[in-house]
Amino acid sequence: MEATRPLNERQRADGQPRADEWQRRRAFVQQLYRLHRALTSENPRLSGEARRTLARLRRSFAGPRQEAEAYEFVFPHDPPEREQKLWLLVAGLFALHPHGDTGTGRSVGTAMRMLADERVSAQRRFTQLVSVDPDHLPYYLRQMIQLLRSDDVAIDYHRLLSDLVRMHSGREAAQEVRLRWARDYYRPRVPGNRSAGTGDGAGDAGQAASPEPPSPEVPATSPTDA
Repeated sequence: MEATRPLNERQRADGQPRADEWQRRRAFVQQLYRLHRALTSENPRLSGEARRTLARLRRSFAGPRQEAEAYEFVFPHDPPEREQKLWLLVAGLFALHPHGDTGTGRSVGTAMRMLADERVSAQRRFTQLVSVDPDHLPYYLRQMIQLLRSDDVAIDYHRLLSDLVRMHSGREAAQEVRLRWARDYYRPRVPGNRSAGTGDGAGDAGQAASPEPPSPEVPATSPTDA
């Protein structure tokens, strides 16, 4: 029976993920970062393969047929069934803004905060992110990632995946993630300490390394622009 199984073989009672699920997420995101390393490699074969893979992952947003092109990259990492749509989403987001593991610990709120002083649209985009239903997040996350790419700001993709998994585990959990993003966004700025670009992953005051998240449900399709 479920109650007699070891804790590491089922979801923990406190809502946190099983250790093996967390490790699978971590390995999956590290594979994304390796794609970026291959992309910037001097080896033309490696960089060419990485470009083609990233192009397939970007096309996954176009519809079910194109999404199937991402399966061979995502599913070998054995995503839990309830998380597989989220893994596909994060793979596509990474392909829109590929970078190395330089934004460690940087949440959605912190990354958007780095843009707020220079881009009027950052405040509006962030407000949308923390107010829409989780099922409508993919559309707004794509807009956010494109905005971060335009200013070369890195984000912690493992933390993003963890937050999305948590957000889809229930209404209360979703609100908890929104509030955490909001705290990161509105945290008082330290004068002259704007961490610029993708080169500073640890410069965000108060940010912990990628958290171990909880478990979720599956997200839905993107809405039309509001």
